[in-house]
Amino acid sequence: MAIFGYGRVSTVEQTAENQRHEIEQSGYKIEYWYADTVSGKAHAAQRKQFSILLGKLRAKDTLVVSKLDRLGRDAPDVLATIKTLGALQVEVVVLQLGKLDLTSPAGKLMLAMLAAVAEMERDLIVERTQAGLARAKAEGKTLGRPTKTTPEQRNAIISAYARKESVSALARLYGVSRATVLSIVGK
Repeated sequence: MAIFGYGRVSTVEQTAENQRHEIEQSGYKIEYWYADTVSGKAHAAQRKQFSILLGKLRAKDTLVVSKLDRLGRDAPDVLATIKTLGALQVEVVVLQLGKLDLTSPAGKLMLAMLAAVAEMERDLIVERTQAGLARAKAEGKTLGRPTKTTPEQRNAIISAYARKESVSALARLYGVSRATVLSIVGK
């Protein structure tokens, strides 16, 4: 009957230690801690540390996470993860939900509603991001990575290529990849 903790962050600049601290502050003494640095878009089964964690859990163990979205990318994924954990007879505690048995009928209903709300929230974030990108584009802002060459350099590359200069020589001359040269000359 061990207590496992799991945390997930999206980028290497973040740390899951805040999640561990939150779990411990709630009164859980974590015996085994696992954390992934992976996008929230990744299914739970695709997360390396979470997969290792699943292999270590035994009946009557407890898994504690700070938030519901740590258990999956969307409502179906969270529900599948809870179902898997329920089959293992693992108690699942999500701090943001309080003490609620997520494998009970009431827990499953609450879980389904919350997972759907979380998924809708992520969809709204995507919509806002797309609207912001469209507005920036309409304002004439250049989106994406900055170009590696100036317009003058691109014209020079096209002219040199037309004079049978090799792609490799042009790439070395302008300090870019062969793929960049090929995209400039239209091949």
